[in-house]
Amino acid sequence: MLGAMYVDLTLRALPVTEVAAAAARAEALGFDAVAVTESTGNPFVALALAAPATSRVRLATGIALALPRSPMDVAYTAWDLQTLSGGRFALGLGSQIRAHVERRYGAAWDRPAARMREHVLALGAIFECWEQGTPLDFSGEFWTHTLMPPNFRPTAQPHGRPPVLLAAVRERMLEVVGEVADGLLGHALQTADTLREVTLPALERGLERTGRRRQDVEITASVFVATSDAEWEGVRRRVAFYGSTPGYRHILDHHGLGSLFEGLHALSREGAWDAMPGLVDDDVLGLFAVRGEDSAAVAREIQVRVGGVADRVALVGEGDADLEVWAQIARHLRDP
Repeated sequence: MLGAMYVDLTLRALPVTEVAAAAARAEALGFDAVAVTESTGNPFVALALAAPATSRVRLATGIALALPRSPMDVAYTAWDLQTLSGGRFALGLGSQIRAHVERRYGAAWDRPAARMREHVLALGAIFECWEQGTPLDFSGEFWTHTLMPPNFRPTAQPHGRPPVLLAAVRERMLEVVGEVADGLLGHALQTADTLREVTLPALERGLERTGRRRQDVEITASVFVATSDAEWEGVRRRVAFYGSTPGYRHILDHHGLGSLFEGLHALSREGAWDAMPGLVDDDVLGLFAVRGEDSAAVAREIQVRVGGVADRVALVGEGDADLEVWAQIARHLRDP
């Protein structure tokens, strides 16, 4: 077995009133980080509640949408969460797909990789201004920040700027991670092959472009996990949903599953959501999801898939996961 990894737990679509208790439980069970998604609410608000309820775990947005927000807005919020958490905050950002950014948020989505790259660079300029007291002078194609009077500069805090982690699936966005980000948040619709044959080469191209090294980017591999029949079927629904989306087609194409995408996409356009999981057989599901007889077996399979590549693993499920079992998986991964 390969080396130990940090293990993170993602809270998805959880009512904001339940986040603090869920984060505290995750910490008590031994997870290394708790991430909150931007699905049914604002993840920054949720983490502001989780911060005083925890003392050890990293708290991350997993993810927050960058493109509908200005870098200045994100910087202020991230700075406050870094302060509230005592330096345990990680800023996970993603671009989302065009339909959500344009039609749900009413924001611009065109050239998402270029926008994301500039967003991260702008964040860096703002943080540097606050940390060093240097003039703010960032002028980009999409955002410009050139005003920071003393009265609007946040109070200094001893924890430093939070790391900026980017979610990426397509190769250009993966290159952006290598160019400017502190970490990669990998998507769960990924296989051992695409991780090594698509994700890593693109990341390396970005690193080379800006003279950085692999050690400069923390890699989090998200892995679908099922420890029961109900969870297995829940993950099947999730794989069918992602597999119907054009942005993930290249993952299926890599395994010769282009026809599966066509079928899933056609059903999604018809609104036939309940029929979609029936197209995902167990062999396909096994490419993306891990299931084992016990927690040790699940951990061994995760190590086979992402060991030697990932610094962290984010366990992803569907429905009510048995966190006691997941905590056992985490212990096996942390202490192989």
